[in-house]
Amino acid sequence: MFRRTDLRAATTVVALIMLLSGSPSAAGNDIVETASAAGDFETLVAAVKTAGLAEVLQGEGPFTVFAPTDDAFAALPDGTVEDLLRPENRDRLVDLLTDHVIAGEIPAEIAVTLDEGETLSGRSVEFEFDGETLMVDDATVVAADVRASNGVIHVIDRVLVPGDDERRVRAAQRLIERAIDRGAPLYNHGQRAACAAIYMTAADGLLMGGALPQDAAENLRRARWRAGNSSDPDDRAWIMRRALDSVHGELSGTRLAAD
Repeated sequence: MFRRTDLRAATTVVALIMLLSGSPSAAGNDIVETASAAGDFETLVAAVKTAGLAEVLQGEGPFTVFAPTDDAFAALPDGTVEDLLRPENRDRLVDLLTDHVIAGEIPAEIAVTLDEGETLSGRSVEFEFDGETLMVDDATVVAADVRASNGVIHVIDRVLVPGDDERRVRAAQRLIERAIDRGAPLYNHGQRAACAAIYMTAADGLLMGGALPQDAAENLRRARWRAGNSSDPDDRAWIMRRALDSVHGELSGTRLAAD
């Protein structure tokens, strides 16, 4: 039912299945023990212990945990994890980790029917299911329904970042990605004007959305103006594509580094 996004994710799935089916005592492991034994959640387990949340997640529960892999944490900007693990940043770490936990057990068959769920941090995460892939905000569930004695774990390929501003930024990134997914094939098939129109419409949406840093917004406005004043559809398409790529890169750094 769920799409495996890469080889590393598939390896994680196999390891978890072997862990749960190969050991008679696995069903008695709590969430922290299950994640520790899997071997692909060392950063998550270390963060949980540093934040003082291990005892909570070893409690009666039940809990639903969206567990980022070590690769997901490694994808954060350099120094982010080390910074979060500093004693002075414990509150930030707690906020981030509790944003990955929902009180109560939500198996995949229920999650695909929901629009959102409230995490222990007090923020709601959004669920999206297209019939094949389950998304939690902008993270893909790569392994579902990993059972523990006090709840269920869904493995995700990205770290969820708290905050309403972060949700707007994620939406902006998705808008750019969808515009490029639609526009690039048109460009490659000679429909340069149609491609440029999609990119320019996406830019208009981004500028109205309010998620862009000031410099990024100003650069995008200038690109939009240049494209709008060019009579060459090829030129318009490339002006906007370069601008959208630049904004997407800036948003990635902003989103993951934000408090």
